[in-house]
Amino acid sequence: MVGEYGVNYTWGVFLNYYNESVFPGRMNELSWIGSICVALFFIIGPINEWVTCKLGFTKMLAIGTILCPLALMLASISHEIWHLYLTQGVMFGIGASFVFFPCMAGPQQWFTTRRGLAVGYSMCGSGVGGLLFSNVCQAAIQHLGYRWALRIVGFICFFFMLISTILVKPPKNAVAAKQDSFSELFQKQKKLFQNKQFQLMLAIGTITTFGYLIPAFYLASYAEYLGLDSWIGTNLGAIMSAVNAVSMLSIGWISDYTGRINGLFICTFLSGIFTLAIWTTAKSAAAIWVYAVLYGFFGGGYLTLNGAALPEVAGYEYINAANGLLYFTSTFGYMFGSPIASAIISHSDTTGYKYAAVYCGILMSVGGLLCLVLRVTRSGWSLFIKA
Repeated sequence: MVGEYGVNYTWGVFLNYYNESVFPGRMNELSWIGSICVALFFIIGPINEWVTCKLGFTKMLAIGTILCPLALMLASISHEIWHLYLTQGVMFGIGASFVFFPCMAGPQQWFTTRRGLAVGYSMCGSGVGGLLFSNVCQAAIQHLGYRWALRIVGFICFFFMLISTILVKPPKNAVAAKQDSFSELFQKQKKLFQNKQFQLMLAIGTITTFGYLIPAFYLASYAEYLGLDSWIGTNLGAIMSAVNAVSMLSIGWISDYTGRINGLFICTFLSGIFTLAIWTTAKSAAAIWVYAVLYGFFGGGYLTLNGAALPEVAGYEYINAANGLLYFTSTFGYMFGSPIASAIISHSDTTGYKYAAVYCGILMSVGGLLCLVLRVTRSGWSLFIKA
């Protein structure tokens, strides 16, 4: 997760530099690179269970460990935007898909009573990666150029993914599980689609992913738009990542006692409310810092609990199929959410960022309200029930 999401969180730094110095004034075209990359994180979702049974965690991780760093190396010798689409976008995204599902399924399968904390430990790698990669990336761009920044990030990515390839293993009973045919996998997916609570999880995932990454991708350029120092934009991403890491651990642990769906509702809804209340009015460095910390904390909780709550809704026997379907539906939000925000920003020189923040805030708030519906569907209206 450090290597995969760490690179993802550097995209805001690269996007800002590409738009200012490499391909000036082409923000709308450039925004698709990061969207394609993140969307493809989940491309093997519908056949995830079949791929996992055929290859196993180690081979899947090995494929990702080769593809992701290679994509960054090839991006470093690219000269056109479409080259970046294929390398930093498509190739890295497909490689990351082979990394994401084993790293998510591992803690889900190994832990039951402390699953929230276990998934939090796994997902906090994304925050640690963002904190590490953002500053390394900005320093490398300033002193060595963006091409060497891509290469350095690629080497770091390879190191962390190699460790995951060696260490991430499924439980023994999961290894011995029967390999389902495509028809059996389809029947599992059909049963999941008939589960109304799982339908709500799909709706939550689809809606929120249209807005979730907008702050991570555009806060750096917003800081520059306000005339703030470039290091402030970089450190916004780094601080948000650091708070993400703390949030994923602490909220994951708390949710084991208070209920994971309760926590999912609170984190998702407040992520939207703080975006509407703070980012839309932020005109100073202090206000942006406050927003980055709050969104980093509750957004990190949303990301963790979305995965931690899934086994309770889908059941352990369907966990691989459920992971694949849930995260595959996220593909559409991650693919189109950021370009839509970019189009909103480009449409107006004075109010574009404000309207993009409203767009993000409404999506996260609506997702939070759907989490509340899921919580009420499972446990009723009582405030003190663990759900």
